[in-house]
Amino acid sequence: MKLIFALIAGLVFGMGIALSGMMDPAKVLNFFDVAGSWDPSLAFVMGGALVVAGIGYRLVWRRNAPLFAGRFQVPTGTEIDMKLVGGSALFGIGWGIAGFCPGAAIPALGTGRWEVVLFLAAVIVGFWLRRIIAPQRQQRVAP
Repeated sequence: MKLIFALIAGLVFGMGIALSGMMDPAKVLNFFDVAGSWDPSLAFVMGGALVVAGIGYRLVWRRNAPLFAGRFQVPTGTEIDMKLVGGSALFGIGWGIAGFCPGAAIPALGTGRWEVVLFLAAVIVGFWLRRIIAPQRQQRVAP
């Protein structure tokens, strides 16, 4: 049952991305082009998502636990470190260059565009490299 609800949530997300036009990297890149052909539609999509998420959180936090787990798993870290800043910068730069974020690129696979496949391949390689590099960095830092 848990996987069915995850599938439904993914389908609703993908439909929202498709209906809003956010699978088109040109639309996203035009949002970042404030001096040229600026398109504010991404701001409206994000604003709508914030409203829906805000309402959802208000409803969910009234419960003692989620439907399919014994407790809520909420991050407790509050530290802003170089990993957070670097990862955020890398995400933003990639989004600004490619016009895709990983969440929108997955539904965009249905368009059959080679750019989407290339972008997701680069994301997967990045995940793979991080798994190789990070343990080595941890060993060097340890006393």
